[in-house]
Amino acid sequence: MIKDRVLIYIGTVLLASGIGCAGQPDTTDAANETVPALASPEPQTEASGIEKPKRVPPIRGEAELGYTTPVTHNTNTEIVTVIKVKNLSTTNSIVGLKVDEYWYDRDGNPVSGDQFRYRQPLLPEEVIEVTLRTPINPSMDRNQYQFEHANGSIKTTLVPSL
Repeated sequence: MIKDRVLIYIGTVLLASGIGCAGQPDTTDAANETVPALASPEPQTEASGIEKPKRVPPIRGEAELGYTTPVTHNTNTEIVTVIKVKNLSTTNSIVGLKVDEYWYDRDGNPVSGDQFRYRQPLLPEEVIEVTLRTPINPSMDRNQYQFEHANGSIKTTLVPSL
């Protein structure tokens, strides 16, 4: 008895859905239509007049990044380091760029440091300025920079200017 009611209900639903689609065009020819090729991303125009693509596929694995010699300024409370970096790829973006600065004492023990994260994709051949602010510690002797991105490592190249 319950099976009969379920079968009647299913049949009614299928019949109603078939009637509801009766006014729709036949979709069998839609499969034979030519699908347009995917166009390149729509460009966005910046204030400088340079067009940037909207979406660029990210680099997977090792990315190439050019950077200038870090410029450091010693204030009374912190050391401010400014580095200009450029995505050397001409086709793919760098997603999740992270720059770490580590400071060590004379014995090689970590003392202090700072981290910079670029929250947007670094587009091909785009140049940004990285600013790191590290509190001053009297035992600071030397520093080191580490570059990473979300999908792998980064091969860095020191360039004279950007």
